[in-house]
Amino acid sequence: QVQLVESGGGLVQAGDSLRLSCAASVGTITIYTMSWFRQAPGKEREFVAAITWRSNSYYADSVKGRFIITRDNAKNTVYLQMNSLKPEDTAAYYCATHRSGSYYYTPGYDYWGQGTQVTVSS
Repeated sequence: QVQLVESGGGLVQAGDSLRLSCAASVGTITIYTMSWFRQAPGKEREFVAAITWRSNSYYADSVKGRFIITRDNAKNTVYLQMNSLKPEDTAAYYCATHRSGSYYYTPGYDYWGQGTQVTVSS
């Protein structure tokens, strides 16, 4: 059992930066590949970034070069540094633990946080 808590969202202007955190309040994330997804109103939840337990990282094309995913296993926390934010980045952001299969699709994930809202104004 793992319980995840996201934080760090907020309202920012285009071009600004934010850093999201995902902490495990119960259980450990050390052994998991961890990912961030996002969901905008009326749209499906989409993959943003993943980081393996060895800290290999993967990104959606839409965020590559702007977002950076990192992890601190000692703190049981995963981070998403978001730079050069755009209005189309506006969404609720969720972290999740990967179980099996492709990193890019939600069925491969076990535990999800409650989400943190990011709103980027133009």
